[in-house]
This record gives sequence, structure tokens and C-alpha cells, in this order.
Amino acid sequence: MDNSTALFPTAYFPSIALMAAMVQTENIVIEKQETFPKQTHRNRTVIITANGAMTLSVPVVRPNGTHTLTTDIAISYAEHWNLIHWRALEAAYNSSPYFLYYRDGIEKLLMQRYDRLIELNEAILEHLFAKLKTQHSITYTNDYRKPCGEPNDFRDRFSYKHPERLPECPKYAQVFSDRMTFNSNVGILDLLFNLGPEAKDYLLKIEL
Repeated sequence: MDNSTALFPTAYFPSIALMAAMVQTENIVIEKQETFPKQTHRNRTVIITANGAMTLSVPVVRPNGTHTLTTDIAISYAEHWNLIHWRALEAAYNSSPYFLYYRDGIEKLLMQRYDRLIELNEAILEHLFAKLKTQHSITYTNDYRKPCGEPNDFRDRFSYKHPERLPECPKYAQVFSDRMTFNSNVGILDLLFNLGPEAKDYLLKIEL
């Protein structure tokens, strides 16, 4: 891949670092032929609540067990996870500067039913790019490529489990800044609800 193209995981409301890499990439290629890994960006995001960081996970179904490819991962609606996620977002960000501006679109995304995780994440990414007013070419892999340390391979670069590997993110005012230290290891919704139209410029300034 050339320097204007990069490889990414599918992601449920990507982290700020991952979203910065996407915004700074012209041609986005999303991996869907990998064996689905557990506990990653692919089906989880992090928000900041009155009690600290909270992980929101989309429950998934692996039709082929541990050998299921990301493209085949289904979403489970046995429990109303989408309603739980929405209520958590409301509680956490209702007092943020731009929650009212973005809430309807996010709620609509969550309340719509999707069969596969990759379909949900695709709809989320398209919505985020529209709100950030940025355009990119988005394609999906046809076969799996083993990681080989390429600088434009972001599939597992910014794990929530390893905040020490994150790029330096400038501080911005978060909802609970008066009682908590700044946390940049969170999902894009925290940035969007707090900075609104300034979120795009913020993402462009992050040095990867």
C-alpha cells in the first residue's frame, strides 16, 4: 500500500487515536477477513461517566466458533444492548456542549437493527465522517494479510489495553473535568460531544 492508504480494523465508535489515523488517511482499507479477535475496538468503545471510564460492548455471535471471520460476525439482540448503550450515553453526555446537536443521529444508528457487526460499524463510520465533514475512500479486504510491522497497518496499533502506546493527544474539556484527570484513551463520541465542529481539527493535529 502507498503512503495515502492504510489498513484498519472495523471499529464500534473508534477510539480517538484510531479515528485520528482514519481522518488523516486518504484511502481507508478495512480488514474483514481476519479471524475475529476478542475484546478489541471491533465491537467495543469507551466513554467517560460520572464514575470514570466505562466500556460499551456489542454482544456478538460467532457462527463458526473461534474460526469465525470478522465479515461473518453476527450481532446478538438477546438483550437490549443498544438501548443500554444509548441510556449510558445520555447519562454521561447529556450536559456536554454538543450532545443535543448529535444525539438524534447517534440514537438512530443504535436503534436500527443490523445483522452483522461489520454492517453496524460501516454505518457508524459513514455517519461520523459526515458529521466531521471529511471524505475518504473506504474499501474492504478480500483476503487476510499477516501483520509485518508496516507503519500504515493500524489493525492493532491503538488498543484500549495499552494506553502507553497512544499518540499524544492535547487536553480538551471533558464533562467531568472538575473531578477527574483528562483521559484520551476513549471513543470518538467523547470528543464529538465535547468539541463538536472542532473535533476534525483536533484529530488532524494528532501526530501518529
